[in-house]
Amino acid sequence: MLKKAFILAVLLASTTLQGAAPGQQVARAVSAAATDTGKTVRVERAPVRRLEDPHSSFSAVALDVARDEIVLSDENLAQILVYNRLDNTPPQAALTEPKRIIGGPLTKINLNCGTYVDPVSGDIYSVNGDTENWMTVWSRQAKGNVPADRVLAAPHRAFGVAVDEVAKELYLSIEHPPAIVVYPKLAQGSEVPIRILEGDKTQLADVHGIALDTRNQLLYVINQGATTQSKGNMYWSHDVKPGAKTVEWTESGEQWRGTIPGSGKFSLPSISVYPLKAKGDTAPIRVIQGPLTRLDWPTHMSLDVDHGDLFVINSVTDEVAVFHATDNGNVAPYRSIKGSHTGLKTPHGVYADTKNNELVVANFGNHSATTYRLNASGDAAPVRTIRAAFPDTPAPMFGNIAALAYDTKRDQILVPN
Repeated sequence: MLKKAFILAVLLASTTLQGAAPGQQVARAVSAAATDTGKTVRVERAPVRRLEDPHSSFSAVALDVARDEIVLSDENLAQILVYNRLDNTPPQAALTEPKRIIGGPLTKINLNCGTYVDPVSGDIYSVNGDTENWMTVWSRQAKGNVPADRVLAAPHRAFGVAVDEVAKELYLSIEHPPAIVVYPKLAQGSEVPIRILEGDKTQLADVHGIALDTRNQLLYVINQGATTQSKGNMYWSHDVKPGAKTVEWTESGEQWRGTIPGSGKFSLPSISVYPLKAKGDTAPIRVIQGPLTRLDWPTHMSLDVDHGDLFVINSVTDEVAVFHATDNGNVAPYRSIKGSHTGLKTPHGVYADTKNNELVVANFGNHSATTYRLNASGDAAPVRTIRAAFPDTPAPMFGNIAALAYDTKRDQILVPN
């Protein structure tokens, strides 16, 4: 999963060890100190250089249709940016200045990967990913480094958010252990969810994007494919005590009896469909899955109920795949947006604007958000582009950095994202 850019500090020793490369100097100095004392050694040195992306990289998008505003999650710089819907960065311009920005340490924004805008109030809902276990809610007047108006404690690895405005219910997708957790729309603090969809029969597997069809009472879920078996078809439900009004989520699902060690597996990515009120270990009513689907690292999706179209982001292949909302099985998308003229680069978020007949895509790989006709197909150029950097500015896409390696022969640091 794409995450916010990571500021990588390369710490090198200030004391030279003869015959050693700079990186080796640090390793040998720390190793020698640890051997001498038999204790863990803490080394504090200023970085010689920093590898970072100073520009916004967009991970999710939502529209405030009533006010003609585009709301973008910037996972790289940990902030939310709001633009006018009709903003279009001129080719010679470095960027388009947003109308307002929410960001800074007081905001609790980090690895923000899911966004929703209340169609009436304009409140902005922002989901943090792997490192921060909460969802923040902001009034449409919020800007700068300010605390959220409302904070909801979420299970670890939350990703997507959607709201049933009729039933006033809030849906969060949880990557692993895979689940859909449903709350009252105005839930906050450590409030207990209304229901949880989880278990082996659900076929949930590394859950990412979600979409709601309140007209036909359906829930659509993107699965990237990794999962483990559960004990008793429960994961997160283990933390919800009967009769309790609050819940303290366990940090990691592997710590509970809910997962079976050694049962991990990978399956093909899929889109699974459930009754909107599904809970517990409920099987999907249909599943889009198989080689014909071209699903490849799918992230977010958006549903156009009026035309029966399901727009799905294929992040790795730089594609927006469009399925019929009624599709089932190993079926190919009936159209897609893909090609050198589209401006798509590692897309991550998508929003179907049915009022203006447009489709907006958040691109993580080139500091842009691109807008297309809702019926666009093939190598279609965007009708507008919002950029946060000059065209062709490199985007290193530092992601969920879990490890570093040092190549002593080439004096290079290797960073897997």
